[in-house]
Amino acid sequence: MKLEIALSLLLVVLVGITIIQGCNGKAVQFIFGDSLSDNGNNNRLSMTLAKANLPYYGIDFGNGLPNGRFTNGRTVADIIGDSTGLPRPPAFLDPSVNEDVILENGVNYASGGGGVLNETGTYFIQRLSLWKQIELFHGTTELITKKLGKQASDKFFQEARYVVALGSNDFINNYLMPVYRDSWTYNDQTFVEYLMETLEKQLLVLHKLGARQLMVFGLGPMGCIPLQRVLSTTGKCQERANKLALSFNKAANNLLISLEPKLTNASFKFGDAYDVVDDVIRNPYKYGFTNADSPCCSLGRIRPALTCTPASTLCVDRTKYVFWDEYHPSDSANELIAKELIKKFGFPEVGSPSPAPESDIAPSPSND
Repeated sequence: MKLEIALSLLLVVLVGITIIQGCNGKAVQFIFGDSLSDNGNNNRLSMTLAKANLPYYGIDFGNGLPNGRFTNGRTVADIIGDSTGLPRPPAFLDPSVNEDVILENGVNYASGGGGVLNETGTYFIQRLSLWKQIELFHGTTELITKKLGKQASDKFFQEARYVVALGSNDFINNYLMPVYRDSWTYNDQTFVEYLMETLEKQLLVLHKLGARQLMVFGLGPMGCIPLQRVLSTTGKCQERANKLALSFNKAANNLLISLEPKLTNASFKFGDAYDVVDDVIRNPYKYGFTNADSPCCSLGRIRPALTCTPASTLCVDRTKYVFWDEYHPSDSANELIAKELIKKFGFPEVGSPSPAPESDIAPSPSND
């Protein structure tokens, strides 16, 4: 009887060690973001108006069918992860996500239309704001703690990498639209300050929940996206929106610089690709593009076409367009942005960005 108990205890210990080694054998990512990082969450929100569930979204990804990414191929987060040897985290709302999948791949909470502020993007009806994404992550930490125990769980989350990539919707789908209260409550300076006050609270919560290696992506020249151009009277970039992006980037960088030394074991980095994206838009031929002011997927002269649909017309060569639709960069542009951020963050590349797989969830290791 004593021998059986001893063997049982030994088996429990060995299984526990195997679980801990399995989850710590490689780092995983937890991604918080908007439509630039969404890989399927909004497609599973029943009431949202912001979905990428129709052709031709995903045409250059895996089987070519819509997968929830708001582009023709990969997101910036996909490409950075591939280049640095990290698994692609599945969408939080993917029904196949469970504890084992989280330990193996991490989770992506990003949601199209989401912003730093809860009030951002309300006309999409349903979206996950950053506060909501953090709430979902809190639930994830509790789930993993139940499986591994506190010590192993803390180690897992502290060794993971975190991406926070939001902010453009807070301007384009909030502050710069007169239907939102924020547009008349704040001016340009005080609105950026409001965003930073909120973002600081959010980053502190993430650190409390285990985030130690965290990257915040800066905003690009959002006044130059096709939608902003077509809404202007001249067809040119809207410089006020661009100046707001630059103000956001400067304030966010300063916030991270001030936070990092105050937080235990924190490595909080800011990635700014504004200059290179701005140069790509203004000098597309220099980077191998032929079009930087209109979407590859459009309804021809009917502009703006707020989404890509089966009725849309595609450009002849998708690799030559900076923008996929009115809002979002193409796969080729995302690769260029990702390479710039990898350089800014100082990540070693373990290989070239890989073609998109059929699924974000890595297959389980074979027992053979």
